[in-house]
Amino acid sequence: MELRTMTPRDDAALAALIRRSLKAHGLDIPGTVYFDAGLDHLSEFYSADPDRRAYFVLIDDDGILVGGIGLAEVAFLENCAELQKLYLDDRVKGRGLGYKLIGRVEDAARARGYGRMYLETHTNLEAAMHIYEKSGYQRIDKPEAVIHATMNRFFLKHL
Repeated sequence: MELRTMTPRDDAALAALIRRSLKAHGLDIPGTVYFDAGLDHLSEFYSADPDRRAYFVLIDDDGILVGGIGLAEVAFLENCAELQKLYLDDRVKGRGLGYKLIGRVEDAARARGYGRMYLETHTNLEAAMHIYEKSGYQRIDKPEAVIHATMNRFFLKHL
């Protein structure tokens, strides 16, 4: 497997993976990334400010995108990046790849000077919450500035 920075050629496959995953967990509803206007062109968002943002994709040996994770600065928390859009294709789950992706994005956050990582998720994503907690993320109260109103679990980690 290859873990690399996202390019525009990954946009369609990543958007499809995200939508499949959200739909499978009953989260293909307003207030989730499922309906974000930029979901079909995520590479534009992440490449627009590479000093503050990054997105990494996981490509299997057949050249198929099977996962991804990103980070972007959090405006409402000081010295903090948000862990964004961690998704894995069902075919590769259970191999520890979520931990590998989290490690990669945390390294990228440190390299960009961030001291903390924030994330938001939903109780329907039990496996994700388990991975976050095992990776050292601590649950926090919902910040007032949350954009995705449907998300109901929030975490923070000091890097």
